[in-house]
Amino acid sequence: MKRIILACAAGMSTSMLVTRIEKEAVARGLEYQIYAIPEQNLREELQNFGQDVVVVLLGPQVRFKLEENKKLTDSYQLPIAVIDTVAYGTLNGAKVLDQALALVH
Repeated sequence: MKRIILACAAGMSTSMLVTRIEKEAVARGLEYQIYAIPEQNLREELQNFGQDVVVVLLGPQVRFKLEENKKLTDSYQLPIAVIDTVAYGTLNGAKVLDQALALVH
């Protein structure tokens, strides 16, 4: 199954957003494994599952790590972006899913 990774400071605050994104994906008939991890675990996650990952989204609280992580995701030919701050703050799963899908296509 294709994976969408949300990488944030600790992987916990984003878990509520993951639930909203999952519900939206199901409502649209999309099959993705969507989950949050601590940003510092991204390298290991891509080493283990990089072939299944389609996009990486960073939580706004780790936006300063974008360039560093872009070098990593580029080596896997994966798009990466910072989650829209308003969508993140309002737990707007539909908007974040739209952002992810726009990066994939």
